[in-house]
Amino acid sequence: MINGAVNALKVVLSLKSGENVLVVSDEKKNEIGKAFMDGAKQLGANVRNYVLPEDKRPLKEIPDELLKMIDDNNIIINAFEGFPEETPFRIKLIKKEISTNARVGHAPGITNAMMTRGPMTADYEKVAENAYSLISKFKNAKKVHITAPGGTDITLDIKNRGFDSDVKIKHGTFGNLPAGEIWCAPVENMANGIIVTDGSIGDVGQVKKPLRIEVNDGKIVSLESEDVSLVEKIKKLTSVDRMASVIGELGIGLNPNARITGNLLEDEKAGKTAH
Repeated sequence: MINGAVNALKVVLSLKSGENVLVVSDEKKNEIGKAFMDGAKQLGANVRNYVLPEDKRPLKEIPDELLKMIDDNNIIINAFEGFPEETPFRIKLIKKEISTNARVGHAPGITNAMMTRGPMTADYEKVAENAYSLISKFKNAKKVHITAPGGTDITLDIKNRGFDSDVKIKHGTFGNLPAGEIWCAPVENMANGIIVTDGSIGDVGQVKKPLRIEVNDGKIVSLESEDVSLVEKIKKLTSVDRMASVIGELGIGLNPNARITGNLLEDEKAGKTAH
């Protein structure tokens, strides 16, 4: 497991000897947190660890003790369970971490399998090379037309919406671990067509039956699937606020070791997929 941690620390986060590293973990991901700690020490870093208090979860605010530890770190790793109820907490945590100019590797829900034989074992230098090559092909592009055998046929406006990647995390920014995608934020009211989801959906997992999503002017206007319960669940998820049904990201997975497992942290990095 330590090899996966060293791989990400060295290549994605560019860890240098003598830098300060904070690993934020929890009881369930203790083994993974330890792998990042040991990997950072192996690379010559000064390492500290904070374990989230299980008796206070789901957390809504950043614990005071953790707040005191966030400053003065070059790299911060968040390796803990990804409870949906803690999304507001995670947003607050990331904002605070990047405000210190740290390089942040964010891995809520990361698993042992990802670390030992999955996307964390990829040749990240090669993934980065492919990512930058693909980004260059989108330079000056105004529209993207996406089709897939399952029935996806949608056009997105990406004028002045440049692509970025998570394969090299810079100061004052964060990226997911495992890494391995490029993305952009399309113009919110200029997407039209059909998206057929036949892989997985966040907060749902792998889909048993494809979900057909009709998008008009960037907003979901209809949902269809043979899985009626899936349609009802997505209707609920996309009605929590007025932006929940609006297109947010075009992502392209480039990690050859990532697989569709039902865990979005890995699924969106899977090579030859888009979301």
